[in-house]
Amino acid sequence: MKTLVTGANGFVGAAVVRALLADKRPVRALVRASSDCRNLEALPLEMVRGDLHDAQSLRAAVDGCRFVMHVAADYRLWAPDAEPMYETNVRGSVRVLEAAAEARVERMVHTSSVAVLGARAGAVPADETTPVTLADMIGPYKRSKYLAEQAVRERALELGFPLVIVNPSTPIGPGDVKPTPTGRIIVDAANGRIPAFVDTGLNIVHVDDVARGHLLALDHGSVGERYILGGTDMSLQEILQTIATLTGRRAPRIRLPRRAAYPLAVCAEAVAAVTGAEPLVSRDAVRMAAKHMYFSSAKAGRELGYTWREPGAALADALEWFRHNGYVG
Repeated sequence: MKTLVTGANGFVGAAVVRALLADKRPVRALVRASSDCRNLEALPLEMVRGDLHDAQSLRAAVDGCRFVMHVAADYRLWAPDAEPMYETNVRGSVRVLEAAAEARVERMVHTSSVAVLGARAGAVPADETTPVTLADMIGPYKRSKYLAEQAVRERALELGFPLVIVNPSTPIGPGDVKPTPTGRIIVDAANGRIPAFVDTGLNIVHVDDVARGHLLALDHGSVGERYILGGTDMSLQEILQTIATLTGRRAPRIRLPRRAAYPLAVCAEAVAAVTGAEPLVSRDAVRMAAKHMYFSSAKAGRELGYTWREPGAALADALEWFRHNGYVG
């Protein structure tokens, strides 16, 4: 029987599809009618059209499937109207779970994010138990993913449905078509368009390691638990230095105070409000940069057997894909 993957054409979703197929597990890919499906070209799978807003299409998509990987999400750090993000990430996720429960699916893996977890002061890695509240969430994306994780957990308990949650950190690698906010940093740095940096940090992980972590969670995760699928903590300066080394460019040396970045974000958002294009930097992104987003994947390693490759290899794979697809000159 097949595994349904929602958001199968997206960056993480397509990686999950590839991991399932590599493990000889048949896949049904759920995509919207308007989706860019380049990531799924030539893959041996069944593709169905549907939408997280349409419960009937979800019931049809999940019918006859053994498992569900719910990866679809509206991932933007800036949006002129946040309501569609809540509709997709919160209410859409509940619709997927309800359709899976109605179809008597054996198990569902819900893709959340480390964005919903607490962050520790300084550069101390957080984990699945670090205290956090909705008030700590910066911006509609984080708030919507936080509420989505709460909503699917509560609904699964009500229905007695077997749900496992995974929280990827900052995936990079092949297939970042959009690209994601982190992918944009890699592209801009490789093209010499980042002259300065702020003092912040991310947990970098290869998207294929995150995908493999989804399969491990499906097979070995404990119902009701969540697992961070991360990699290596790196400061933004270290990330930019690694990209500079891989591309032969000079790394930026100017450390920009966050208070200086905020006016730039205000101006960028003002331009975006007129053009409709996503700003290069948003006020929420500057606020998020106040903390190092460092995380420990020890629980996933201990309970699932999860491992990850070193970040230089992940950045090299991302750069190679961006070069091959014309993002990097």
